[in-house]
Amino acid sequence: MSLGILGTKLGMTQIFDESGFATPVTVIKAGPCIVTQIKNVEKEGYNAIQIGYAQTSEKKLTKPELGHFHKSNLPPLKHLKEYKVTSSEDIKIADKVTVNIFSIGQLVSVSGKSIGKGFAGTIKRYNFTRGPMTHGSKNHREPGSIGQGSTPGRVFPGKKMPGRLGGGQTMIKNLKVIHINTENNLLVIKGTVPGKAGNLLSVR
Repeated sequence: MSLGILGTKLGMTQIFDESGFATPVTVIKAGPCIVTQIKNVEKEGYNAIQIGYAQTSEKKLTKPELGHFHKSNLPPLKHLKEYKVTSSEDIKIADKVTVNIFSIGQLVSVSGKSIGKGFAGTIKRYNFTRGPMTHGSKNHREPGSIGQGSTPGRVFPGKKMPGRLGGGQTMIKNLKVIHINTENNLLVIKGTVPGKAGNLLSVR
């Protein structure tokens, strides 16, 4: 695996190419992040790089978290994320991770918390089809039968039924990097990414 970066979703817009074709894009303010810990096979059993994002006040962190930063003489950071890497020889603690690790045309995976949509039925949640709306039908948006008869006499776990929709960690893979602004730490990615504006994202 490769090193990624943390960022904040700013919103969506569209850009036009030379032929006038419109491409929907998402703008992400990515980094700069600080390397807070380096893990290796000898000590932790695997190679990984931990990075921190978004400086905050010490009042908002616990004593163990503050001790983790003071140990390496680092400022208090709001978010921490670990990325498994094949080798960590060229990276040192307090190094900065910026959008320069990406290149235009590169395919990336973006993960974050999706927009919560509350309690939803099976039609909205799982794209179930509805029943007939006329001729005395009483099954319009109900899920229908949920099990067999006396055998097995129970509902199997994992049955698709109404419940909470969205609001969970999700990932969208193979999104193309359209533009990189190193001055303002902006990453312009083709398509949509999880969450609403202001959402914390991990790009790798």
